[in-house]
Amino acid sequence: MKRITVIKAVLFAAALIPAAALAYGFYQVYTGADPNALTPNPGDYITDQTGTWTLALLVISLVITPLRRLTHWNEVIKVRRMLGLFAFFYATLHLLTWVWLIHLFDPVEMIKDVAERRFITIGMATWLILFALALTSNTFAIRRLGRRWQSLHRLVYAAAIGGVIHYWWLVKADITLPRRWAVAVAVLLGARLWWMWEKRQRHSFHKEGKLAG
Repeated sequence: MKRITVIKAVLFAAALIPAAALAYGFYQVYTGADPNALTPNPGDYITDQTGTWTLALLVISLVITPLRRLTHWNEVIKVRRMLGLFAFFYATLHLLTWVWLIHLFDPVEMIKDVAERRFITIGMATWLILFALALTSNTFAIRRLGRRWQSLHRLVYAAAIGGVIHYWWLVKADITLPRRWAVAVAVLLGARLWWMWEKRQRHSFHKEGKLAG
């Protein structure tokens, strides 16, 4: 068995652990085995957990490209799409928690919340970006969109930035954790921009060399 296949299987199982823990918590609350399995405030707890794992998986997925460049291990790119889809999965659980446990499926209150609270507005915009990326994370979309596919999927950086801003505006007072996420995303985005600039410089140098010759 190839090493990348084992790594994908391990990462897949690991990414399911938070969802499994929440499902088990629901089971304990439902059966009465532990009414506080999801804390006395399940809505806030599930929102925090799913939001944290969305950001974590987004950042890990962004690490894959620098890792490939630094190690020259091209096969590692095969886990990026899976991690991105898991980020969307937890973002959707995050959204559903807000829809169900916070607003009880009340569309009027939800629209009001999106319009009046900026962290909800940026959170919804971030989810829509992730939805577009998840929808086009397949071979058919890659063939259909051609070169545009890569441009579209660079929006993952916008989603990561949006997720950090959403978290930052949510906590208001203690920004320690969102600041750490912000630093991680800034470093990864900075690395991406550096490589793009370096590639452009090399291209320009070779073009000038051909013209001179």
